[in-house]
Amino acid sequence: MNKALRDIEFGEQGNTAPETGGVLELLGPGGPDHIDTASAYYATSGQILRALTRQLFAYPATHDLSDAVKAFTPAADIAETIPTTENGGISADGRVVTIKLREGVRWDTTPPREVTAEDIIRGLKRLPNPVSSAGALHYFTSTIDGYADYAAAYEAAFEGKPATAAGLADFQNSHEIAGLEALDDKTLRVTLVTPANDILNILAMGFASPAPVEYDAYLPDSPEMRANHVSNGPYRFASSPDDPEEIRLERNPAWLQDSDPIRQQNLDGIRIRIKRETPETLRGMIDRSEADLAWSFTVVSWAKPEPERIEFPRSYPGFALNPYLVFNMHSQNAGGAIGNLNVRQAIAYAVDKVAISDILSVMQGVPNKPLHSAIPPGSTGHRPFNPYPSEGDRGDREKARELLSEAGYGDGIELIAAVRDVKLHLDVMGSVARDLEACGIRLRFEKYSQADYYGSFLSTPDNARSSRWDIAEPGWTPDWFGNNGRSIVQPMFQTNNKPGTTNYGGYSNPDVDRMIAEALRESDLEKAEALWHEIDIALMKDLPIVPILAFAAMTSRYHSPRVRNAVHVPQIEFFDITNLWLDRRMS
Repeated sequence: MNKALRDIEFGEQGNTAPETGGVLELLGPGGPDHIDTASAYYATSGQILRALTRQLFAYPATHDLSDAVKAFTPAADIAETIPTTENGGISADGRVVTIKLREGVRWDTTPPREVTAEDIIRGLKRLPNPVSSAGALHYFTSTIDGYADYAAAYEAAFEGKPATAAGLADFQNSHEIAGLEALDDKTLRVTLVTPANDILNILAMGFASPAPVEYDAYLPDSPEMRANHVSNGPYRFASSPDDPEEIRLERNPAWLQDSDPIRQQNLDGIRIRIKRETPETLRGMIDRSEADLAWSFTVVSWAKPEPERIEFPRSYPGFALNPYLVFNMHSQNAGGAIGNLNVRQAIAYAVDKVAISDILSVMQGVPNKPLHSAIPPGSTGHRPFNPYPSEGDRGDREKARELLSEAGYGDGIELIAAVRDVKLHLDVMGSVARDLEACGIRLRFEKYSQADYYGSFLSTPDNARSSRWDIAEPGWTPDWFGNNGRSIVQPMFQTNNKPGTTNYGGYSNPDVDRMIAEALRESDLEKAEALWHEIDIALMKDLPIVPILAFAAMTSRYHSPRVRNAVHVPQIEFFDITNLWLDRRMS
């Protein structure tokens, strides 16, 4: 890179004010799992929804991800300000949160319509729907007064009955949640079961997005709803989100910059081309500005840039559980082998975690290390312990064979592995398969696209109950860092067999559910941390998953030369596309 180009990149010529215009080009395999905020939980969906939706609170983009206060404290978004006890937004007992909504936040309707407190409530009421529900529903049922009763009534109302748009809307509009009240169009009151010092984090999730009244006419995340998506962010869909070749976003004319302290509208549009390319081809396209960002493509998107391209932003304190093996606790394959604790323990002992770390070394500059617990470093409740040790984390085949024999499978078994049809993940599961085959367990691969893997396969409990898989290899990044005890344990391990679940294997232990409830009630942070760690120990005894690596929860680094202000948002594991701008001199 010559000095003039480097000066442009680092702003040494004073060219720091964003330009407007141009179309940001993203390219990669697979589309988003969901567009409806009632069910969207996959990072790729969140990356698009950052431009289309807003929440009461949101995480601002910041270059310095090592500053936990700046990077992990939600800021006011639709809310006018952060509620505190000092400003009267939080009651003295901590149970009542009163939120004033910002003026000028508008739906892209004709004419534009202000977002109201009722829209916030409507969005939250949609989460337990029986068609495509929220993967982190427990965050809300365990926190907001009356929400658990509402969700239970919703489930009972449609048990064994077909769901229609009219039926769902009728239930939602005729049933109230005690802890949610619109005092007027611009004032929302939220009453909590007990004080929750992470309530702002919960209300900053995509699940807490408002929903316009127009959504009452559609089944959640149905093709009809997706085709009639209503935006309140800086961009809106310019083409169908279900187009198999490309998705296009354009400026939302109803959006007002003065009403949005989090996002900008620097681009004329965003085009996402859905196409499979080799890492080498895609990297070359990015270098030539034929594509700006690798989307839904881990290898290239995380690859280390050349030293002169851009410095790595500082890392931040927290690791993802990535990858891990999850077991289908419902499976009846091989005589219900996965339901046998000895079989799961055999797999835990067999895996060579260092070999998988070597595979993921393609993501240069992103630290990872073998993980032995469900809660990774940097999250509340993590304390080092190793219940299934092997020398150098290379696996203990002898111990694995011994446990398999004790389980009654000394002659070997065959299991079904659900795998993403992406080279990196095929390589990871291939490494696991070799380890297991050496111990007497053969894996038969069933392949799925990146989007289908999470969005329609693992998160659909019927696929687990029908024994379509035994073992899978997902990853999990905590929904937030800092005070985040619930952000791993609740969505991954609390009983949840509803569509949209992120407890993919259907793990259910009443004692663990009780321990989770106890940890959530504990107001003393040190005592709560100890409780989350006790849950971690209990989980590793039951072994619904095998942790493999603690992966530094960093995000995409590689972009085209014309991209400026490439700022990361950890919660979506990507650049903030609403704050990027394009230097068209580099086009």
